[in-house]
Amino acid sequence: MAPLILIAAVIVMTAIGMHQMHLLNTQHDARIAAYHFSDALPGVRRRSRKHHPRAHGDPCR
Repeated sequence: MAPLILIAAVIVMTAIGMHQMHLLNTQHDARIAAYHFSDALPGVRRRSRKHHPRAHGDPCR
């Protein structure tokens, strides 16, 4: 009987821990969504990734 109670307690504690992690992740995602990390500054444009600067004397040109 004791091993069954122990197994049940471990399962219940694992479920509680998973629920707490889910709540913390939801809170963290909401905090990230509220702050826009990728907004460019006004008047500053993003650099294009299509063109790479070349060194002088590059034989490809």
